Amino acid sequence: MKLHKILIAFLLVFSAGAFAQNATNPWKISLGLTMPSISDDIVTRGSTISSNDLSGSLGAPSLMLYRRITGGLSVGGQLSLGKIKNDAAGGQDFDFYSTHVGLKYGFSTDNSFSPYLKAGVYGTTSLKDGTDSFSKFTDYSNFGAVGFDLALGENFGAFAEFQFAKITENPEVSYSLVSLGVSYGFGSGDSDKDGVSDKKDKCPDVPGLKEFEGCPDTDGDGIQDGEDDCPEEAGPAENNGCPDTDGDGVLDKDDECPDVAGDLNGCPDSDGDGVADKDDECPNEAGETENNGCPWPDSDGDGVADKDDECPNEAGQGDNGCPKVDNEVLNALNTAGINILFPADGYRLMGSKVMDAVEKVKEILMANPKGVVLIQGHASEDGGSMYNMTLSKKRAESVKSKLVELGIDSSRLEVEAYGETKPKGDNSTSIGRANSRRVEFTAK
Repeated sequence: MKLHKILIAFLLVFSAGAFAQNATNPWKISLGLTMPSISDDIVTRGSTISSNDLSGSLGAPSLMLYRRITGGLSVGGQLSLGKIKNDAAGGQDFDFYSTHVGLKYGFSTDNSFSPYLKAGVYGTTSLKDGTDSFSKFTDYSNFGAVGFDLALGENFGAFAEFQFAKITENPEVSYSLVSLGVSYGFGSGDSDKDGVSDKKDKCPDVPGLKEFEGCPDTDGDGIQDGEDDCPEEAGPAENNGCPDTDGDGVLDKDDECPDVAGDLNGCPDSDGDGVADKDDECPNEAGETENNGCPWPDSDGDGVADKDDECPNEAGQGDNGCPKVDNEVLNALNTAGINILFPADGYRLMGSKVMDAVEKVKEILMANPKGVVLIQGHASEDGGSMYNMTLSKKRAESVKSKLVELGIDSSRLEVEAYGETKPKGDNSTSIGRANSRRVEFTAK
């Protein structure tokens, strides 16, 4: 009960700070008070000393020295001294000491409270009375311990520990040690083994260079990785450590053509058409993006690309790329075609007068082979408007068919229907209606 009260009081007094043994202070030396306790009866000189008559007292010194290896793991040793009181009548008190080496693992070593476990082997343990009747124990045996560390500042700390072990000969007894004390962390750790102590290392977990206070410069360009926009590629300081191999002002990491200077995302555009040479099928001739950097073909050279040219094989003057029929030719066509008239409900070409007119139209077209002529069909108001629209189209198509039959290229002729919308003369008279049943010629 007395021991429990001591441990509780110790924990309440020392409950703040940071653990004194860590990467910054890898060495820790501890000085404390030890209370040994025998848990077995001692048989000696033909008599037995009951463990109930043996008691230890907190007051004997102990000394521990441990060195952090990695993380929470440390290695070190301990020397403990003590005295065990023999309460039997006339009995001698026992002097006690032990040494050991072992491993220690601390949990939460960078926090204020760090519990730990220890295990190892004893080097020597001695239990003797005034007559030196018990010899030293030298048969290396295992031990285990549990404890905790508390901090009292950056270097200072405190500890409490319970340890259990066994002497296997002269006499064969089990015992425990309770230790309380203070500790001091010192030394200069170097977690990343780069030659810069953790106290001075701004990158303690990554090997680095002294000139950068322990931080790395992976690409060796004189700019530490933390300030280098391209830590794995060497580059000048003015580019924040990034290279610009072709010197075009576009950093390699953003340059689609890092080895060739250019202004278009770092790539050259020789013809200035907005398509980089690497994607341009015609890099030396300005073209269109949608045509992979090539100009659209213009077979007839009239300035209208074939894709927009309604007459791709014939040079024209208009936006559609077709040649325009001269007004002279149109006047001649309409003069010749004035006699191309149709019966009230018909669309067929009938009579020598009409056929002679179609022949003259053919001759004019043959003599003027350029341009597309639009044949417009008309009707009188004799029928309904929809009927007349259809009828007028048939009249224009009838004329086109005859001209094609006579040798005119069909691509030069197109038809258009106007129905009764453009009468010629007074449709209230038979002569006016007859003149409205006609075709006219115009340029497309």
